[in-house]
Amino acid sequence: MVQGIANWNTGETQEWLQQYVDDWVAFYRKHTNDGNVASYIPILAEADPDDLGITIIGNNGLSVRSGDTEIPFTLQSISKAITFIVACMERGVSYMLDNVDVEPTGEAFNSIMHLEMKPVKKPLNPFNNAGAITVTSTLPGDTSEERLEPVFQLLEKILGYRPSLNVDVYESERESSNRNRAIGYYLLEVGFLDSDLNATLETYFKQCSINVTLDDLARIGLILANDGMDPKNGEEMMPRQVARLTKVLMLTCGMYDASGKFATYVGIPAKSGVSGGILAAVPPRVRDETMPFTDGCGIGVYGPALGDKGNSIAGTRLLRHIATQWDLSIF
Repeated sequence: MVQGIANWNTGETQEWLQQYVDDWVAFYRKHTNDGNVASYIPILAEADPDDLGITIIGNNGLSVRSGDTEIPFTLQSISKAITFIVACMERGVSYMLDNVDVEPTGEAFNSIMHLEMKPVKKPLNPFNNAGAITVTSTLPGDTSEERLEPVFQLLEKILGYRPSLNVDVYESERESSNRNRAIGYYLLEVGFLDSDLNATLETYFKQCSINVTLDDLARIGLILANDGMDPKNGEEMMPRQVARLTKVLMLTCGMYDASGKFATYVGIPAKSGVSGGILAAVPPRVRDETMPFTDGCGIGVYGPALGDKGNSIAGTRLLRHIATQWDLSIF
């Protein structure tokens, strides 16, 4: 465990910290062999399964980057957290909680079994596909471009630039997403959708296909870690209530049906995507002052080789190691 360093802002300790993370990334890169890239969206199968990278950005200006940090990738299911935030800001938290519940399902992210087997009046959470499509249906606008505009605006406000839509991934998703179309039709039949099905699905496919980098994920995580506030200038990027609710959902539902184990063994609010990305938000904690990032940080991880639950296998293990070594768990 890294100990005995009182000030983590000096150049010397920055070098030591970098060396630790470099060593950990090199070690866990070998674990990419235990997973496989997503293939049900054909273009995602083109990713290099050996890629692994991490970016950590702290409140105090300390940052660490290691591994394959320059590779752009698409948000995929990480977008569910962003669109939920936007929907809460556009429609109100009460309205959103009337449309989607906040309960973990314990089932695969693309399952609708809980809707058919249990007497539910709405999808159980906004981070499985049924709940996410329902959330997307509440975004204002008639076209997918109109509905995505506030999503892009929030990302631009947080990141300082407007991210792009990966058209190739979008078209691959649109052509291969038979299950999501089936989920959409089921939601339409039972009255869960708030607007037109076709526009909702087009918006959903596009939100999943927004390009980001590891720095982007870490930046978003940092804002969430600070309850929606930018620690650099104190500007509110999103309402505190929305940020806190999103973090709770990330902790309980953010890692598909591996969320319970992730919460237990890692203990950080996180949201994953099948492109291999993981967005994590570490709030400020009361810990030994010799630990780094006790005042909070945002973390972005990328590793496209997935485990059987759809999460980056090496990325998840790397996060668990770092959370243990630096006592990042919120518990």
